[in-house]
Amino acid sequence: MAKTEIPKSAFPTAEEDVSAARLTPDTIQTRSPSYRLAYTDEEFLLRDELRPVRLQLELLKPDLLQEENGIHSTVVVFGSARIPDRETARKRLSDAEVLASASPSDMELARKVAVAKRILSNAGYYDEARKLGRLITEESKECELVVITGGGPGIMEAANRGAADADGLSIGLNIVLPFEQQPNAYITPELCFQFHYFAIRKMHFLKRARALVACPGGFGTLDELFETLTLIQTKKIKPVPILLLGSEYWKRIINFDAMVEEGMISGHDLTLFQYVESADEAWRKIKEYYKL
Repeated sequence: MAKTEIPKSAFPTAEEDVSAARLTPDTIQTRSPSYRLAYTDEEFLLRDELRPVRLQLELLKPDLLQEENGIHSTVVVFGSARIPDRETARKRLSDAEVLASASPSDMELARKVAVAKRILSNAGYYDEARKLGRLITEESKECELVVITGGGPGIMEAANRGAADADGLSIGLNIVLPFEQQPNAYITPELCFQFHYFAIRKMHFLKRARALVACPGGFGTLDELFETLTLIQTKKIKPVPILLLGSEYWKRIINFDAMVEEGMISGHDLTLFQYVESADEAWRKIKEYYKL
């Protein structure tokens, strides 16, 4: 005998309500914007007064979709959008040198050559981020750790690419910017999200985070790193491994010891993070922390 399905709710679905609303006769009243269902009225939803609702939706949508895809634990990989793979870095340096050779007295072109050389020297971090994405994805099938990045180019692309190399899922949290906003091609499409609010995006970075690996980066990377350190320091979130990949870069950019000497942080705060030099070392630290 066939099993009888009992309806889960007495209420019609939102889709059913929208379909019913479309059956309304066309009159001067029903053509008025005021008559639209509020949740189908884009003009209404974009009003400034609806900002709190949009914040809630931006929090809820990625949360529900990650839950539906079984995403419970992630490893966050931060890093610069401006560090490409070696081949791209070499090409950019070559192009810069050609332009500079045509105008040897142009100091701005000379500066661009110097920057391009530094970018090429840092391209090894792209390789390490890609390897890390692959290691995490290949070796964490049982604990289901998933790589999550900011979804852009550079280091973010590398980590997503590594996960794709291992035929695994990875998440990208893109954000609307006047530049660098296009998601990279290696994010799992159904786990590629777009944000307007930095605060909500950062909340999603940390909600499922079981470790954070910060590769060399700029303002965005520093912002995300220091927010995480602050939240752990103030016990707003539980401790997780925070690994700074590339001690030479990080010690040059941030003088944590000076912050201790000036009394701005305690010596104990230096235990909130560790330096690592490679993807292998980073992954080993994460495995040791969780006894994987």
